[in-house]
Amino acid sequence: MKCVVIFGPSAVGKAAVGKKLADMLGFKLFHNHMVIELVYNFFTWNDDAFGPLITKIRNQIFEKIKNSKIKGIVFTYVWALDQEEDHKELMEYMSSLGIDLQSLFFVELEADQDIRLLRNKEQERLIEKKTKRNISESENFLLESERRHKLNSENDFFYPELHLKIDNSYLDVDATAEIILDRLNNRGFV
Repeated sequence: MKCVVIFGPSAVGKAAVGKKLADMLGFKLFHNHMVIELVYNFFTWNDDAFGPLITKIRNQIFEKIKNSKIKGIVFTYVWALDQEEDHKELMEYMSSLGIDLQSLFFVELEADQDIRLLRNKEQERLIEKKTKRNISESENFLLESERRHKLNSENDFFYPELHLKIDNSYLDVDATAEIILDRLNNRGFV
């Protein structure tokens, strides 16, 4: 099994690009909000149970996927690169999937903040992610998380040989996914 991790800040297009890429590769999409939205039916971001429950559910799903006939996963993740806990959590997810570094590729998306603030209000995003429907709260989260954490690398990514960074400020989903697919093909990943 292979895994492409798409990461970057809020509203950068991880889920939309991930969906397109998964379709192109014949992989399954596991975007970060699939479990967040489920857990949010019972707990909010501030509840102690929220984060640990998300992690537990993701790991359980990944363990079942590991033993399935699924060819690969595109997983989206908001990764605070300055937080060792996030790195550790992501690697635990990959371990649950049975994925080692040779079967893993990282795609980092970045886009101008003003563009992400516009994307944050797009109807498709709001339909998929009820936790984003309170626009002022969602915008505040976007700005605050960016202020508090390093959400994009600066030529210092952990695994540079397994990494592609794309500024998709002015690229549509199809163009972004094509760039990724081209890199994966050139690396012999797929």
